[in-house]
Amino acid sequence: MKGLLAALGFLMAFGVHAETWRFALIGDVPYSDYERHELPSMIDNIGAEHLELIVHAGDFKRSNERCSDEIFLDRHALFNASRLPFIFVPGDNEWTDCTLLDAGHYAELERLGKLREIFFAEPLSLGKTRIPVERQSAAFPEHLRWRLGPVLFVSLNVPGPNNNFGVSKEPGDEYRSRNPKVIDWLKQGFAQARREKSAGIVIVMQGNPGFKHFTAGFAHNGYRELLDVLRSETLAFPGQVLLLHGDTHWHRIDHPLRHPDKKEPIANFTRVESFGYPVMGWVKVIIDSESPTLFHFEARPYKTN
Repeated sequence: MKGLLAALGFLMAFGVHAETWRFALIGDVPYSDYERHELPSMIDNIGAEHLELIVHAGDFKRSNERCSDEIFLDRHALFNASRLPFIFVPGDNEWTDCTLLDAGHYAELERLGKLREIFFAEPLSLGKTRIPVERQSAAFPEHLRWRLGPVLFVSLNVPGPNNNFGVSKEPGDEYRSRNPKVIDWLKQGFAQARREKSAGIVIVMQGNPGFKHFTAGFAHNGYRELLDVLRSETLAFPGQVLLLHGDTHWHRIDHPLRHPDKKEPIANFTRVESFGYPVMGWVKVIIDSESPTLFHFEARPYKTN
């Protein structure tokens, strides 16, 4: 009996010292009238689980849906109604795809400017409860940084399917202007995490960078530099690295970033892709200070009542 009581006392003490934080990942939603109708309920369900925040990894509409101010304002109001702090990361459907005729044939930089004006006007999250965020600059206010427990978060404007590189062998002007800022913000994030001795760093972006092609030596030209930097920074970082993205609508949790010899996965790197149309759902991410892997995940497909 004494041994049992001692064991229970140890477990209780362990529980007191262990700390956890929780947040939700969503993305590629809403894509349909049904999803637009149901998304407020899903966000309410997330809020009822007493998480710290919600992260949307981009694409809040179909690519061929008109990129109107009305759509932007509707999604802003929807995200702002969240009881939890809400972080949004731009996707291709919100700006680079807006040049499509069905999407309104807008100028991509004009639509990106409108996104910045509506969603990134202040150094704060969205939601009824807001948290402060750091912005890279006035010119790139969508590049954010914030903290949750022992983890530093960094968001990047990296749209699918190829980081808006362009259709030719040479990158377009927009890519040449933005990508150096992306790379700089990523490097700054790792440097900050090392200075703060963070247990982990979470990187959020929309585009799926194509790890299989990168491992095979055929990286997409729009992602090659990003993945080179991500790999070198991960190898030099003593904590855990978590990449969150959407884009290809295939929820997965894996370890696709490999050492330069292409044989072994890099042990401290994990990738999570959000649910995406036609499957609606979210991922609960648990930060556990006592876990050697730091992060745990629970997939939550959305079901109507």
